[in-house]
Amino acid sequence: MARVKGGSTTRQRRKKVLKLAKGYYGSKHTLFKTAKEQVMKSYSYAYRDRRQKKRDFRKLWIARINAAARMNGLNYSKMMHGLKLAEIDINRKMLSELAISDAPAFTALADQAKDALAK
Repeated sequence: MARVKGGSTTRQRRKKVLKLAKGYYGSKHTLFKTAKEQVMKSYSYAYRDRRQKKRDFRKLWIARINAAARMNGLNYSKMMHGLKLAEIDINRKMLSELAISDAPAFTALADQAKDALAK
C-alpha cells in the first residue's frame, strides 16, 4: 500500500486556526503555533465570560435598584426584604427597568415594601 501524506488535511487544519485568529496582534495571526495558543486562550475567555456576563448584569441591576430605592428612603436590602414580605415576586431585571423608565411604578412598589416592613 502506498504511503499517504497528510498535507491537505494539515493545511486545512492550519487554515481553520489562522482564520479564527484573524485580527489578532503581532505574530498571533500569522504563525500557526502562536495563533493556535491564542485561539485556545480566546475560547477559554469566551467560556468564562459567558458566565461572567450574567454576574455583571446582576450587579448592574442591583446598583440601579439600590439608587432608586435610596431616592425613596430605603436601601437595597430593605427594599428586597419588604417586597418579599409584601409577597411581590418581581425579578431584579424588571425592577431595575422600572427604576429607569417608570419611576412612579417603582415608587409605588417602594411604598408597598415600606408598609410591609412597618407591620
